[in-house]
Amino acid sequence: MMSEVDDLPRFNLKTDVNFGVGALDCLRLLSGSEAFVVADEMMEKLGFVKSVIDTLQATGFTCMTFKDVLPDPDIKMVTRGLERMMVQSPDVIVAVGGGSVIDTAKGILYTYAKLHEDAMVKLPKLVAIPTTSGTGSEVTAFSVITVNGEKLCLVDELMTPDYAIVDPNFVSSVPESVTADTGLDALSHAIEAYVSTQATDFTDALAEKAIKLLFDYLLPICSNGRDMVGREKVHNASCMAGIAFTNASLGITHSIAHAVGGLFHLPHGRAIGIMLPHVVAYNADLANGAETLAAKKYAHLAKIIGLPTTNTIEGCQNFICAIQVLLKELGVKSAFNDYQVDQLEYQEKLSIIAQLALDDNCTPTNPRTPTVADIIELAKKAY
Repeated sequence: MMSEVDDLPRFNLKTDVNFGVGALDCLRLLSGSEAFVVADEMMEKLGFVKSVIDTLQATGFTCMTFKDVLPDPDIKMVTRGLERMMVQSPDVIVAVGGGSVIDTAKGILYTYAKLHEDAMVKLPKLVAIPTTSGTGSEVTAFSVITVNGEKLCLVDELMTPDYAIVDPNFVSSVPESVTADTGLDALSHAIEAYVSTQATDFTDALAEKAIKLLFDYLLPICSNGRDMVGREKVHNASCMAGIAFTNASLGITHSIAHAVGGLFHLPHGRAIGIMLPHVVAYNADLANGAETLAAKKYAHLAKIIGLPTTNTIEGCQNFICAIQVLLKELGVKSAFNDYQVDQLEYQEKLSIIAQLALDDNCTPTNPRTPTVADIIELAKKAY
């Protein structure tokens, strides 16, 4: 039976966030003797895995690695990682990589916990070291795992990392296109958390700051990736957006992007960028006077990033325009058609896209409750 306390707003910050240049040294503060390091081949080639292992070994840890993570992790990959991990009994799991790596590590921990939930087994601590500035996965309870060809968004506080190491040294060499994609993902996290039905003063503060930082610094670091001040600001913004959305959740920009991205194998950030302006317009309900709370909040965001906002409609329109201009400057095309998505196949799968989006865990907190017809119309506009 739920109590009145269960209905009260709450803000949870489980993760100990360590940030700034050189934050990797915080690994030396961990206790234990065995570590399980999750990564992918690129992290090994870049030397990041070695840096992590060297730091852990200097503290007395014995390390075992699982470096087979691929983009868009599926349940089979999680199972392989779990089998590898169970060779030892690690005190910590250290994920070093982008969203796919961290999501895989979360999936491994989650599955391990479910297998042992009746055995009172002490769970390993989870440490996340993001090497892209976008997913915010280092501070969230979310994990996206592909099951039977569909991307499933899992949500469980068990998967929230215990420690995040947000060190800009780990994103200094990220290519421009990846910086753009992941940055758009971070921007959408902040925007969707800001208008979520579960938004609070605490999540709003983080979302507003993340949005301002991303509009100020994302485009410059795509032009000059060695701008370490900008890299640090965007990396921090991604983490802030992650804290905001793990508490407030997201909306249908992500729901539709998950569906389309899974069905047509599009990069998540591209799918997000294409959907975002359409969803902002839909949530604002401009056609009916933009009297929604979401519209007023979008207009406030326009003011925060320095755009004219003499009334709510103007503010919303200018905010949408700012997103579209940012997409163009980042080189992100504005429609799925621009990414060789077959028109006939897309049309045939519109009802599937709609149902997947409605069933997505991100949909319930969207500020406007969508119908199947609404999702189909938004998907059509985005094609």
